[in-house]
Amino acid sequence: MITGRAKLAGVMGWPVGHSLSPLLHGYWLSTHAIDGAYVPLAVKPEDFAEAVRMLPKLGIAGANVTIPHKQAALAACDELDDVAVRIGAVNTIVVRRDGRLWGTNTDAYGFLENLKAKHPTWDAGAGPAVVIGAGGAARAVVVALLDAGVPAVRLTNRSRERADALANDLDAKKIEVTDWDLRNVALAGAGLLVNATSLGMTGQPELDLDLAHLPKEAAVYDIVYVPLETDLLKAAKAAGHPVIDGIGMLLHQARPGFAAWFGIEPTVDQALTTYVLTAAGAGT
Repeated sequence: MITGRAKLAGVMGWPVGHSLSPLLHGYWLSTHAIDGAYVPLAVKPEDFAEAVRMLPKLGIAGANVTIPHKQAALAACDELDDVAVRIGAVNTIVVRRDGRLWGTNTDAYGFLENLKAKHPTWDAGAGPAVVIGAGGAARAVVVALLDAGVPAVRLTNRSRERADALANDLDAKKIEVTDWDLRNVALAGAGLLVNATSLGMTGQPELDLDLAHLPKEAAVYDIVYVPLETDLLKAAKAAGHPVIDGIGMLLHQARPGFAAWFGIEPTVDQALTTYVLTAAGAGT
């Protein structure tokens, strides 16, 4: 039941109908019987700066930010944490008591929490991590891995320029950019492989990658979750590698925002995973 004292939050995007966040947060609101609501907020790019400044005036506790507003949210917030600055994007805004907007990016947190939950024996110091991609998701993944203590990140992307830019922005000393044509041999001696692109997603081309050089004990993590088991994960499982699918990253990244807005630390369990996957199966 929602009353006049309900706590409010939402997700800002354009379009926003594809977002699974209302289902996810709605599940937690129902599970914890919270007097609150989480709603989709369709905001055009030209209206975003004005709309986000209205959050405290409307009594909204905060919002998630999705495409295409994540970079614009950096400029719209009054305060930013270090992770948001390094990733170069904000996906979670919290309205402070004084009305100021604090921005963070929880994608790195979600990536690492999912990795620890599904592969608890993973050792960051076991070897370099190979990351495929150089977009926003890859930035979050690289930040998470560097903060977790991996000795090095081998970064490869179809566009070498984007990979070089990411490495220079974050930590060129620990990030080694590898040409796309050499992506297979870059797997030698690695402790973790991460696909941080949309390759392999339903409706997208497959990721062309040969795992022959990857040590058998190395885990393979695909941030794609539609389908849940991509061809990359099927090949990795068949070769005996530990595998981590991408749905948990989506679920875990939502936890800090929910805790800040609604005052309860939510959990990720199989019931929630099944609920969200059922919805995700109907779209992206």
